[in-house]
Amino acid sequence: MAGHNLEPTPWHIFPAKSFDDETRQSRAYKIFQCSYLSCPYFNRSIIDRPRFQTNKPATQCPEFFSHIHRDLAPWVKSGITENQVMEAKNFAAFRIVIFQGRLYLDPYYACFQSRMMVTIWGFIQLLRKYPGMVPDVDLMFDCMDKPILNRTERQSNPVPLFRYCTTREHFDIPFPDWSFWGWSEINIRPWSEEFPDIKKGSQAKRWAAKQPLAFWKGNPDVVSPVRLELLQCNDSRKWGAQIMRQDWVQEAREGFEASKLSNQCTYRYKIYAEGFAWSVSLKYILSCGAMTLIISPQYEDFFSRGLIPKKNYWPVSPVDLCKSIKSAVDWGNSHPAEAQEIAKAGQDFMESLSMDKIYDYMFHLITEYSKLQMFKPVPPPSALEVCPDSVLCFADEKQRLFFEKSSTSPSLEPPCNLMPADDSVRS
Repeated sequence: MAGHNLEPTPWHIFPAKSFDDETRQSRAYKIFQCSYLSCPYFNRSIIDRPRFQTNKPATQCPEFFSHIHRDLAPWVKSGITENQVMEAKNFAAFRIVIFQGRLYLDPYYACFQSRMMVTIWGFIQLLRKYPGMVPDVDLMFDCMDKPILNRTERQSNPVPLFRYCTTREHFDIPFPDWSFWGWSEINIRPWSEEFPDIKKGSQAKRWAAKQPLAFWKGNPDVVSPVRLELLQCNDSRKWGAQIMRQDWVQEAREGFEASKLSNQCTYRYKIYAEGFAWSVSLKYILSCGAMTLIISPQYEDFFSRGLIPKKNYWPVSPVDLCKSIKSAVDWGNSHPAEAQEIAKAGQDFMESLSMDKIYDYMFHLITEYSKLQMFKPVPPPSALEVCPDSVLCFADEKQRLFFEKSSTSPSLEPPCNLMPADDSVRS
């Protein structure tokens, strides 16, 4: 492996598991059973395309889907060769090959917690939602936080690598993060359950009854200068902010009662601060129905590029951070109608980001990527087929519950229509 992938993640606060001889034997048996005995070996024909039960034309995809074309623009003229995919292996955690409607996995290193397993589950659900429609594809995926393929350094030979976030200075291709299907280690449920619960919690108090403060709760110990500086703003009288540390080890011991996201929507303003890179917390913060204060982000995930400053959120400068937060709070408290409108627009944006739209984004990204491949994808000998049963076999009890809740079925409607790339992307 290369680069920062060799280093332990700075936020790895849960102790590693230890195994005695008996547990090692049972673990080895489980690996064998789940890897080789779980997926059915019958009905190997190509899966039929679904017959959609609607005469309505497909809806138009959200505008931020257009970033798919921009993310793939570096390969529009040259195409993606097999050599480029194999070069991306140097930076990848795993390889995914979709062949004739089936998914094959070639893992290279262990991802933090259950990121790899949940991400694979997301791919499998996409194949279930649009059977026979997802094209054959061969891609490399990294599960670390930071993008690593710098556009300046690799301008002459960009390699395609999928991950959860990117920047404008990187070639890394953003993909929906694992937590949309649930993050069992910290008790965050699948998005289809978590968002409605957060929205309900946000409606428990009227705007006027909510605390007129900016609130942030998270882990500052993730090599994040902005979060460390944010700790200095914890003064409700001086800066209009309440800043709290999140101790996940203690939360795990106490059953995560104090970290329930739907109970954190009692403030008029909520702060988003990036961590080691981007943070999955953005979607939950925006969902709260508070005016979200976003501290100038360096990273972007697949949907955040659709957010509009002063429409969906309020931008906050990292320069004189505490003063910037105080200024935003003062403005909101003196313009309650406008602040509430921004808060609602942020929440509405997240409500529009349904799992259907997330699968549509995945579908179009993979489809557009496949069009650029200059070779026929074939599962390598080292890859194993992965199916719902094999993932459920590996999952623990809580993960299995989340997987079952996030399981999908063939769609009755086609994916949304993706607008073609404009001339600025083609050129």
